[in-house]
Amino acid sequence: MEQGHEIFHQDELENMRTERLERVEIAKGTIITYCHDKIKVPNGHICEYDFIKHQGAAAILPVLDDGRLLLVRQYRNALDRFTLEIPAGGLDGPDEPTMDAAVRELEEETGYTSDKVSFLISTYPTVAYGNEKIDIYLAEELKKGERRLDEDEFINVEAWSMEDISELIFAGKLQDSKTIAAVMAYSYKKRT
Repeated sequence: MEQGHEIFHQDELENMRTERLERVEIAKGTIITYCHDKIKVPNGHICEYDFIKHQGAAAILPVLDDGRLLLVRQYRNALDRFTLEIPAGGLDGPDEPTMDAAVRELEEETGYTSDKVSFLISTYPTVAYGNEKIDIYLAEELKKGERRLDEDEFINVEAWSMEDISELIFAGKLQDSKTIAAVMAYSYKKRT
């Protein structure tokens, strides 16, 4: 793999040091904690930032034997619309292994299980104001079973070809970042 080219030299990076002076918890929700930070930037100016603390999440890209990818369509309150995305969910606790969470979400949301699960990619979807990390896994050799949806989940499971999903992504019709990252990483992995 090629290495990135340095734009800044190490001594210039040292001059870019920042320091968090304070973090105040404003509100704690069921999956996030909202905080207010004070940061001292390199020129000495004090800046204020919002910060959203998240305990992490996991997602999984299920691939059927015929090569189609399983996606779930569900209502997302933050967008007030339905989205098409890979199965995903928050960790049951900060110490839950992300692979366990991904496998759990696969079965809960699609009814499928897999004995062939491998790590695909990690993503931080909101680096400007949050620390949520999503570990994304690949599930192959799927076995059909029963879904175990949560009482607040109403999900449609759909099988899509890689070509059709890619068209949706590049047409701006599929905008979920974890799904885009998973599909692009899987597409690259298949070529190498």
